[in-house]
Amino acid sequence: MKEFVVLTQERFQLVDITDRVEEIVGENGIKDGQVLVFVPHSTAAVLLTENEEGLKRDWLDVFKKMVSGFNFRHDLIDDNADSHILSGLVGQGKTLPVKEGRMVRGTWQQIFLAEFDGPKTRKVIVKVTGD
Repeated sequence: MKEFVVLTQERFQLVDITDRVEEIVGENGIKDGQVLVFVPHSTAAVLLTENEEGLKRDWLDVFKKMVSGFNFRHDLIDDNADSHILSGLVGQGKTLPVKEGRMVRGTWQQIFLAEFDGPKTRKVIVKVTGD
């Protein structure tokens, strides 16, 4: 198991972490198995999508719209209920297959840390298992 840190700059942000995860998979020596990418945070998530600027902005707009107009009770404590809701909906982890020592992903699939409560220092945990 390996981990690395991502420093986010915005409250809502998508950070491409694909290269770092691929590097860890390559160093591991596993030929066939799976890789878990997990963020141990309740206001961030892991998202698979294309790394295209317009699409990333579209994702962020959709996320913001999904949680707008609510009077969240948690906001009386931390004013970040929207971040917790989005993290839970998107999910804090993704598992991808590993074949012949490489992650299996679609042509346009990149792995993103989705920040919903930044700027923050985020930890990403990567666990590779298999043969």
